[in-house]
Order: sequence, then structure tokens, then C-alpha cells
Amino acid sequence: MARHSRAFTLIELLVVISIIAILMAILMPALSRVREQAQDNVCRANLKSIGLGIMMYLQDSNFLMPNVYTRNMNATPPIPNDTAQSNGHLWWDAAGRPLRPSDNNSYWGIGLLEYVKERKVFGCPGFRTFAETLAKDLLYGGDPKLIYVSAFGLNGWLSLENAVRLPHHSEVVVAHDHMEPRMENGNTAGNSDMLFPSPTGINLNHYRKGGARVNWYRGIFRHNIRNRSDFETGGTLNILWLDGHVTSLRETTGEDVLKKWYDPLKKHP
Repeated sequence: MARHSRAFTLIELLVVISIIAILMAILMPALSRVREQAQDNVCRANLKSIGLGIMMYLQDSNFLMPNVYTRNMNATPPIPNDTAQSNGHLWWDAAGRPLRPSDNNSYWGIGLLEYVKERKVFGCPGFRTFAETLAKDLLYGGDPKLIYVSAFGLNGWLSLENAVRLPHHSEVVVAHDHMEPRMENGNTAGNSDMLFPSPTGINLNHYRKGGARVNWYRGIFRHNIRNRSDFETGGTLNILWLDGHVTSLRETTGEDVLKKWYDPLKKHP
């Protein structure tokens, strides 16, 4: 007796396609979260590696933190933002030559490259989207690849501080995920780039609505984002502390962030 194969009916095909679409709708958010978590883990691991590099640097430098200013370092305290160096995102000049720490627009990681060894350690997969905005806004030739490995901000207030003298190393911020390569920049009065509140009662006001850097806000708390509004991400930021450990901080307006984490010797206004 002959058998005849039966093709799927149109309705059956539509049912199968609908089931696949429903499964994809369920799986895609989960896959997205897994990807975000993987990016976050890479960034945290890179910050830990930078912490190890800083420890080696300190041992070779009489435990003085890297100098990120070019003059008035003999003042007490050293004067912030006076001919600042290492306050850009670049590792190379327009001709592709490696920059020095004292060169214009140089990235602070240049001074630690001998200890960290690889530029990619200063990168973060979760930074690349925002690198495109920065490369365009800051006229870095518009090529985001130039700053893919400039993902973290340094606490310049520690410049030339003796690390041995600093109290509670586990409570001193060295670096974290921030669009500003040196996040104390411009903060002698307004604290506009720091995570702790400015005199206006809210942090990061340079990046919030009405500020000069509104396009960059979503690049600060950029991990595990849960909200798509311009000034609320529900995300997290990673912090490297002076003792080498790394923690995450949920998006905040600063009420739970202490100024002493950045300025443990209370030298800066």
C-alpha cells in the first residue's frame, strides 16, 4: 500500500513560526543580560589588573601615586587643574606615534603601561558604544577605535600622594568607569564630575540635564542598564580601590557616596 507524505498546512506553518517568535522574545532579553554581564566581568577584571599594575608602580616610586599635573606640584596641597596633563583619551598622536604622559590629550594609562603591559587592559567592551560619541564630540578624528582602550577615569586628587600615608586603602577610590578620563577635573569648586554631591546637592551635574556633557551621562553607569531614559539608567559603575579590590555601585545622585573616598586627607575644597 503506497504512502503519501503530507505537507504542512499554512496554518501549521504559522503556528510553528509563532511559537519560534514567542521563544525568541523570551530568550533575547536573557541573552542580552548574559552579554551585559560578560562585558561587566571583563571590565572588572581589567580594573583589577590595573590595580596590580599600580601596586607595582608604587613599589618602584617610593609609594607616590602617578603625577597627573605638570607644575605647582610643590605647593601644599598640589594645585589641581593647573596645566593638567594626562587629561585626555589618546594613546597616539595624529601620526600614530605613542604619546607621553605630558602630551596634550594623553590618557593617564600611558604612565602605567610599563607595569600593566597591554593597552587593552584599559579597555571595556561596555565602553565602545560611548567611545563613538566621545570620539566625535571631542574631535579625536571621529574614530572611536582611538579610545576603545581609554575606558576608565582616574582620581587625579591622589597625584603624588604617598600611598602609605593614606588611611583605609579599601576606602580610597583610584579609578572607575567614567566618561571623564580624570574625573576630578574642574571640581575644585563645583565637584561636577565626581560621584559625591556637589554644593547643589546632586552629583555629576555636568552630565545631567542642562549640563555641558549631557550626551555622556549614559556612559557613566553603563553596566546592567535597566532604564532607557536620558538621565536614568538603573545601571552600575565599577570602582577600583587603593587596596586593589573592585566593587560595583548602583546609579546614584550621590547621597550614599563619601567625598573622603576621593580626598582621604581632606586637601581639596
